[in-house]
Amino acid sequence: MPNRPGRVLAFDSGIGGLGIVRALREVLPPETRIDYLADNALFPYGEQADDVLIERLLSLLGAQIEARRPDLVVIACNTASTLALPALRARFPLPFVGCVPPVRWAARVSTTHVIGLLSTAATARRPYLRTLQQDYAADCTMLVHGARGLADLAERAFLDEPLEDALVLRELTQLFDQPEGDRIDAVGLGCTHYTFLMEAFTRLSPPGVAWLDPAMAVARQAGRLLVERPLNGPVEEDEHLLLTAPPPNALALTKAVRRIGYVGLEILSAEPAQCARLTV
Repeated sequence: MPNRPGRVLAFDSGIGGLGIVRALREVLPPETRIDYLADNALFPYGEQADDVLIERLLSLLGAQIEARRPDLVVIACNTASTLALPALRARFPLPFVGCVPPVRWAARVSTTHVIGLLSTAATARRPYLRTLQQDYAADCTMLVHGARGLADLAERAFLDEPLEDALVLRELTQLFDQPEGDRIDAVGLGCTHYTFLMEAFTRLSPPGVAWLDPAMAVARQAGRLLVERPLNGPVEEDEHLLLTAPPPNALALTKAVRRIGYVGLEILSAEPAQCARLTV
């Protein structure tokens, strides 16, 4: 067992990874410190070029790994995971846990052998997704919708802003109205942001559809790796929620993150390892 509290750095382009943090809080020992980094200056990642994102992730996470000294990093972002995990693991000598679309899970629970996936446009177009289907769901038809608007809606839902059902239903329609879409009986969340829309998904989708959020599986894998890893260095008591740009809704965001255990926000300066606390 670890002889000190573990420290985890969780990363996403926005607030979506806070759903993973919520799961980590349930699974990991209560003394575990969890820092969170959101690259909101470049949100949404699904709209960025691949080479830009890889260089960005190596630089941004490298600075925070040096500053925070985590025992483990959770890439709580499907786009970043499917794109940059090999480069991150090659560069930094510590465990990384990524998030990948739950294609295998969907194939296991489906009885119609028609599964759905909601993701960002970038995840939807990557060959990695088709490799997942070939490896784990070859006997299934997989229908994918790369939804540009859902990440924004999820951020609003996290802040407790009211959402019109029509906005969510418009995205769901583009999944279920595809050929054979009426046979979908399992849908995987291929973007961590979408966890905050789960209530709307289950309420507005056809009856009998299983909605699959991989957040808890990611958290359990992080827990297994922390137990296996010797933790010998000092640990800072404070936890940090870091942003790469001032948010337009600082007061609402500060209130929302308190539900997940953070007391405030910090904005990274031009020097990535430095930050300034945002007072609201």
